[in-house]
Amino acid sequence: MGKTEKNYKRLKGSQSFRQRLLLSTLSSTPIIIEDIRTHETWPGLRNHEISLLRLFETVCDDCRVVINQTGTKLTYEPGTIMGGRINHPHDCGVSRSIGYFLEPLVVLCLFAREPLTISLKGITNDSKDPSVDTFKSAAFHILKRFGVDFEALSLKIESRGLPPNGGGEVILSLPIVQSLNAVNWIDEGFVKKIRGDTFSTNVSAQFENSMIIAARGVINPLVCDVYICTDHRTGRPAGNSPGYGILLVAETTSGCYISVDTAVSHGRDEDTSGLVDDVKKDLMPPKDIGEGIANALLEEIGQSGVVDSTYQGMLFLLCALCPQDVSKVRIGKLSQDGINTLRNIMDLLDVKFIINPDPDTQSVILKCIGCGMKNLSRKIS
Repeated sequence: MGKTEKNYKRLKGSQSFRQRLLLSTLSSTPIIIEDIRTHETWPGLRNHEISLLRLFETVCDDCRVVINQTGTKLTYEPGTIMGGRINHPHDCGVSRSIGYFLEPLVVLCLFAREPLTISLKGITNDSKDPSVDTFKSAAFHILKRFGVDFEALSLKIESRGLPPNGGGEVILSLPIVQSLNAVNWIDEGFVKKIRGDTFSTNVSAQFENSMIIAARGVINPLVCDVYICTDHRTGRPAGNSPGYGILLVAETTSGCYISVDTAVSHGRDEDTSGLVDDVKKDLMPPKDIGEGIANALLEEIGQSGVVDSTYQGMLFLLCALCPQDVSKVRIGKLSQDGINTLRNIMDLLDVKFIINPDPDTQSVILKCIGCGMKNLSRKIS
């Protein structure tokens, strides 16, 4: 029998949906979210939010999810995080990319009963969410800082999928932890090398060469150690929509990884004749993509943080889930996602951060005492 409504944490609105589900599950706090897009033309939960709920039901046991008829009210009672090997792929849909699902899934299943292995299908690269490439190249290194077994982290790209039709698939493998390690991470160091990846799906490989030349034109005068790989795909491994994109990651002398990425795509019609010509007309030129992403990387580096703005929220979540010890981190300018994350952590974990701007570097230093999260359900072999 479920709990009475008075025992639930009551929240309003659609903002920070992923983090609310994540923190509710980790803290075993049942929640009610009301007024979900009540005043919008299309009220209620979106397809990707419902898919995330189903994903949580897949990796957890005894979840209770109740959605009202209009989709504007959600009642969620968390269950036990099981993890394990999931034998059927989870379809993430095409309204948001796989990157939207990765952050809550990865943080959640660190505290699962068994290590997780799951296949996720959908969009691997777009311009809205972090790509699977940047998650592998940057987020995994953040997890390593907190004591997660880096060698056991794996994200294999079976096929790429771009908007609007997706068709990508990745296989994610995660270890579990007893508890995370508190960190003192305020030295961002100096950039010592830049690594990157370009990809193209069902278009000419020349698009990748143009992006690389343009990106190198910006960063080579500043950093001498630059290496960018290519990943050209056709057929089934290329998914259902043609396009291309690029990822750049700057590694510093203190072991920080600062990443930026983007992708552009073109809807595939029934008639694929003249596809490359259509792409050339409709998509942003690869030269502009390469120059733009290189300048975006320099901007991120200039903010003087130990992580890029994309992963501020994940960094704060990991700090809050640490043992009851002080964690101290440096970031650049606080992003809106970072601010929302701090609020959600205070609401659902009762963990508060002390925020101290550093006028010398224009960065921000945050300190907190973790909530002492421990993985009490893990299976001991």
